[in-house]
Order: sequence, then C-alpha cells, then structure tokens
Amino acid sequence: MNILRDFIREEEGAAAAEYALILAIIGSAIAVAAVLLGTNIGVAITDAATCVANPSAANC
Repeated sequence: MNILRDFIREEEGAAAAEYALILAIIGSAIAVAAVLLGTNIGVAITDAATCVANPSAANC
C-alpha cells in the first residue's frame, strides 16, 4: 500500500508532461511562423519580379 501511495504523490512525471506540453506549444508556434514567413517572402519575391519585368507597374 505504501508503494501505491508513494507513486501517487510522486511529482516527477508531472514535470515531464509539463515540459512536453511546453515543447509542443513552442513547436507549433515555430511551424506557424515559418508558414506565414514563407508566404510573405513568396509574395515579396513575386512583387520584385513584377517590378523587374514591368517597372511601370502599380506597386513599383
């Protein structure tokens, strides 16, 4: 019975689960930022290519 009680009171497993949750949140934030940044870079490159091809375009 003491072994079960000690197992329930042990908090080391909770700390590992909390670290895993924090890593998942940070990883998700990095993935979202990478997707948004990649999209914005693609748009900027397309705009630059348009300006090089047609300097009198509206956004140049």
